Amino acid sequence: MTPQEFQDAANVPRETMDRLSVMDAVFLDWSSRHNLVARSTIENRWERHYLDSAQLGPLLPAGIASIVDFGSGAGFPGLVLAAMFADQNVSVTLIESIGKKAAFLKAAGEEMGLQNLTVIPGRIESQKLDKKPDIITARALARVDKLLGYGVGIQKKTTKYYLLKGQDVEGELTEATKSWHMEVIRHRSRTNADATILEIGNVARARKSSHG
Repeated sequence: MTPQEFQDAANVPRETMDRLSVMDAVFLDWSSRHNLVARSTIENRWERHYLDSAQLGPLLPAGIASIVDFGSGAGFPGLVLAAMFADQNVSVTLIESIGKKAAFLKAAGEEMGLQNLTVIPGRIESQKLDKKPDIITARALARVDKLLGYGVGIQKKTTKYYLLKGQDVEGELTEATKSWHMEVIRHRSRTNADATILEIGNVARARKSSHG
């Protein structure tokens, strides 16, 4: 997939595409020295990484003010979403515990001129955020049960999760329902027939039964 094919498929405006082109230049530069993503995926990155991330944009509710991306890695999906929502006054916070990846995210964000971006280098579970996010995203980070465990400390009642998941999604959901009450909507991935985007809302810990 070429950048132009990505732009057509993701239906993003020129301003967003300009930011993503800057991100891509920084991404390629850093990838030549660091393992930001699997090297085998770099050639097809516009579909495999950029479109995979950008497909979340149209799914997010109108009127959101804040997104937190867990384990942002090379910026997928968090940095892509920051580029897409830069003109809509939506703040995007990227949390990344690996130092070199957090440094990449900061460098790319600065090059892209993103005013709506915050990068937090550190572990998710140790974060105390000033404002609870409207949206929490994650891609290829951890199982659903663990992600909800990370999120429960910083979410509000109306926070929604958008999780890019692979083919074991039903197994992960079965496991998660033992510990969590939640409402789940499944969206088909546009980039992988075996992948699913989970939209999860009304998350609360399940009360343990007092019987037995």
